[in-house]
Amino acid sequence: MNKWYIPDCYEPGISNGTAYVSHEAVCFLNESDKDAEVKITLYFEDRPKMEGFSCAVPAERTVHLRLDKIKSADGTAIPKDTPYAMVLESEACLKLQYTRVDTTQKELAISTTMV
Repeated sequence: MNKWYIPDCYEPGISNGTAYVSHEAVCFLNESDKDAEVKITLYFEDRPKMEGFSCAVPAERTVHLRLDKIKSADGTAIPKDTPYAMVLESEACLKLQYTRVDTTQKELAISTTMV
């Protein structure tokens, strides 16, 4: 099992304007010839972990997963304005990149890192 850790996740609950929306994304690259399933678990400072999030990454493809658009198996969305950490697990050896776009101010900010 391969695991990736992203300890500093946060999505602002507001955006400045309509052209750019505050959001987070995890981008996956699957170079293998087999489809991959990714299990996502969220950890918080003040509440129990959230499980049941997942993402399919087809063989020899890339997937850009917007975290403001996914829901867990029971229909729960990731809470906004709440710091959390994310653990991603897959049998496949994927390449991952995490990005946060913060448009709460007119001078928008973007941060990204390879995981």
